[in-house]
Amino acid sequence: MITHLLYLHGFRSSPQSKKAQQFGDWVRAHRSDLHWWCPQLPPSPREALALLAHGTADWPLAHTAVVGSSLGGFYATALAEQWTGPRKRANAEAVRVVLLNPAVHPARDLATHIGETTSWHDGDRFFFRPEFITELHALTPAELTHLQRYFAIIAKGDEVLDWREMSARYAGCSMRLIEGGDHALSDFDGSLAEAVEFLGLEEGSA
Repeated sequence: MITHLLYLHGFRSSPQSKKAQQFGDWVRAHRSDLHWWCPQLPPSPREALALLAHGTADWPLAHTAVVGSSLGGFYATALAEQWTGPRKRANAEAVRVVLLNPAVHPARDLATHIGETTSWHDGDRFFFRPEFITELHALTPAELTHLQRYFAIIAKGDEVLDWREMSARYAGCSMRLIEGGDHALSDFDGSLAEAVEFLGLEEGSA
């Protein structure tokens, strides 16, 4: 049974995003026993992964799930592959990962965002630095392992990311291709239900 759930937001986003809020509301209504963590991620990819590695260091991976949206999907993948890398953690292959329109080439796509920018939900300004592109390259897994742990929800109507690149990256994984839709997955209720089912979260419902 899943006891720990990590939600990772996307670029310029935050725990205040609509999808993060909807997922958190579901957890509070149906699985209040879960250890739910939806951190604000720093702009630096290296610092973001360090934060996540530290924050999940004592999590029981056999009972852990991760959800990542857009850049958060890239981070979720990088984290899962780090757990099963050279310094493999016990039961890392058992972690289930849901990806919502996941970024697959963030080093390429975010190169045009270098400079000062703002977050979507509070307007806070931050700098996306050139070295962050190098950090993204360094974090990109060479290949995916344990494909059965991944479930990608991909909207063909995504106006930010190419659904063909996303589906190619996660070929062999569980996948749902949505006809139409958008990058934000604005109609998230159905996708939320599918994510909950894949993660087996309802098994712990009262």
